[in-house]
Amino acid sequence: MIKIAPSVLSCDFSKMGEEVARMDRCGADYIHIDVMDGHFVPNITFGAPVIKCIRNRTEKVFDCHLMISDPLKYAEDFAKAGADIINFHIESDSPTEETIEKILSLGCKAGLTVKPATPVEEVYEYLDKLSMVLIMTVEPGFGGQKFMQDMMQKVSALRAEADRRGLELDIQVDGGISPETAPVAIAAGANVLVAGSAVFSAEDPSAMIKTLRG
Repeated sequence: MIKIAPSVLSCDFSKMGEEVARMDRCGADYIHIDVMDGHFVPNITFGAPVIKCIRNRTEKVFDCHLMISDPLKYAEDFAKAGADIINFHIESDSPTEETIEKILSLGCKAGLTVKPATPVEEVYEYLDKLSMVLIMTVEPGFGGQKFMQDMMQKVSALRAEADRRGLELDIQVDGGISPETAPVAIAAGANVLVAGSAVFSAEDPSAMIKTLRG
């Protein structure tokens, strides 16, 4: 099943709770929450207290993408705030194995993210403990970038590796997802699509989610 994860980075921040509830009503599968620290990436978004405030607006999965330098230090804060999936960058400063184990010990699912320049093979040794791998199809830190189609080679390679091992791995793509690019990502093997402006700016978000799902 293809899952759609609207990114709250594209919502109206002045009414984030209402926007999350709206995405719930419109049929979103996950709520994708981009956490940026102004260090690992240039921008700053929001932290665990904001996530805690909107947690009661939906029962959908909170898919937290930590674009921060030290996810190990803050994993517990995000788990307590209501994260269901904690996805961190393999390029971060935290020890990868230790961070995964910490996330799992908190009762959350663990995910790893790779930037466009990072070979996808770097996540292979951790796949048995992961629920999701996020392949960035733009440079992390900014919304509204163009979809990098050459990242689909990573998606296909990762899906083949997961299938070879018999793993039910969610492969997520984030960046530039639209009605034109969604089928490309799905054909490559992705099954979780992060969509920002495509959904939040749509006249009919419910119809857009159905279109993206294919």
